[in-house]
Amino acid sequence: MNIKLLPMATEDIPQFKHDIIEAFQKGFEDVYGETEGTILPEKDIDRSLNSDGCVAYKAIENDEMVGGAVVVIDSKTQHNHLDLLYVKYGIQTKGVGFAIWNAIEKLHPETKVWETCTPYFEKRNIHFYVNKCGFHIVEFFNKHNPDPNDTEEFIGDGGDGMFVLQKQM
Repeated sequence: MNIKLLPMATEDIPQFKHDIIEAFQKGFEDVYGETEGTILPEKDIDRSLNSDGCVAYKAIENDEMVGGAVVVIDSKTQHNHLDLLYVKYGIQTKGVGFAIWNAIEKLHPETKVWETCTPYFEKRNIHFYVNKCGFHIVEFFNKHNPDPNDTEEFIGDGGDGMFVLQKQM
């Protein structure tokens, strides 16, 4: 496997959006079955892409986009956030996600803490972040402990909550 992580160009964004929406949708539907709702709305992707400190990457193998990521870098605190990471649907479990994460760490060696979140139902993601990438679960947002920064209900958590994960570097 020869994954290259490259800065995303404007012309890459439509394919990135299509692929990440499909990956999140299929991941949710594999657990809960088909749904009318959109698990990762385009407005949420746009919010990440337009965040202060945003750096968006495309993962390329054999001249094909096989995944990508959006990170938000805080140059003052170096407490950085992984907003989105995906592997194109149909090629998961082949090490692409781990290659993307390793490349992100190498591109941002000044990071002191990485933070991300994942839905409660995403056992594969929890395994990936905790057991492969070295994150630790630090909080669990749910109806009894809501995210104070979340102003909208997020369908992508299946109503069961979101794990907040951190990695001390």
